[in-house]
Amino acid sequence: MADFDAIVVGSGCAGPVAAHELATRGKSVLVIERGNFAGAKNVSGGRLYTHALREVFPNFRDDAPLERRVVRERISMLEPEAGLTIEFSDEQMRDESQDSYTVLRAQFDPWLVSQAEAAGAEYIHGIAVESLIKDGNRVTGVSAGGDEISADVVILCDGVNSLLAEQAVGTPRPSRSSVAVGIKQVIELDEHVINERFTCSSDEGAAWLFMGDATHGHVGGGFLYTNKNSISLGLVVTVADMVEADTTIAQLLEDFRQHPVIAPVIAGGAVVEHSGHLVAEGGYNALPTLIGDGVMLAGESAMMCLNAGYTVRGMDLAIAAGMHAGRSAATALDNGDTSSKGLGSYVKALEDSFVIKDMKTLRRFPDFMEHTPRMFSTYPELACSLARQMFLVDGTPMKPVRKKAWPLLKDVGLFNLLKDARKGVKAL
Repeated sequence: MADFDAIVVGSGCAGPVAAHELATRGKSVLVIERGNFAGAKNVSGGRLYTHALREVFPNFRDDAPLERRVVRERISMLEPEAGLTIEFSDEQMRDESQDSYTVLRAQFDPWLVSQAEAAGAEYIHGIAVESLIKDGNRVTGVSAGGDEISADVVILCDGVNSLLAEQAVGTPRPSRSSVAVGIKQVIELDEHVINERFTCSSDEGAAWLFMGDATHGHVGGGFLYTNKNSISLGLVVTVADMVEADTTIAQLLEDFRQHPVIAPVIAGGAVVEHSGHLVAEGGYNALPTLIGDGVMLAGESAMMCLNAGYTVRGMDLAIAAGMHAGRSAATALDNGDTSSKGLGSYVKALEDSFVIKDMKTLRRFPDFMEHTPRMFSTYPELACSLARQMFLVDGTPMKPVRKKAWPLLKDVGLFNLLKDARKGVKAL
């Protein structure tokens, strides 16, 4: 007889949700988290679309540690000394069915743990799972901290570049182009200063993405999210591009902080957190095998992350995947069949949900980004140059905008512009 019905490895967003769903269905479940506490090693930009959370915890707003509701979207294209920003706001962003909040993972993840523990899940922190225990091709437990612990099903939620996924289902480690390196600082600022700088009330804020000089033209981008008393600021650059770069991600972040669009926003702030993490960037085409005999993959260990350029999502996918993994595992346990076939309802549930459907919709976008370097240099420079021609006045006679734009467009090349536009439309 196994020590537990289920073992969950990792406690980001997917892990505790899977544990909660199993425990509420009467299953014995152990969660093993290598960090000293949940959230200690988890890094994200900080925006959570709440639709998936609502399905698991309908009353999450009562006590979940949410920061600010996002009511302003900004996208900026940067040159070294200029920036063109598009802002969008809509009253529908305040609708509970479509809202999103900024979160700090060091606070949010422990809350998820408390929900799983309240349902009956057991937790071990500060211990890494070194390997999986297998009987032939079947996963039967884990080896952690010198102990072997058995279970009828193991759910891997151990993050990007999982050390266990290859052992579980034979999935090779992700390629350099399918992962990115992320770096983030949490910068403490007075609540009223944030309100003034972003023209928002105390419980509302902004999500802001950057391209171009934010990464000095490397494939990736910048992000900024407003919290109650801080700002989350960071960059994400593909590992493949960063390996070839003549700079470091830390230097890119320091340069980003000094950019004239960013510097006034964070002026007077104190860095209270500095962290880095790998980010899944491969999209649908990088999804591994999701199930095997006695094992399931969910969240970022399954490369479940979406980058559409104008928005970045990961936490809502992880929560939904954790929910479906927990429910499907409980059903398989009830049926006495935790083989790959018995766990197959998990894959079906994901395919029927927004998780796989949204990833399929954007399956071309990672390749588009990787093979369209003009998106991160030429086009932001073009946008800022056009804005400069339109908005700067020096007393010389005006030229029609079309005549100002034509030399700039010729420099890019109309064929290149049309080709990239066509690829971008197809990718989105």
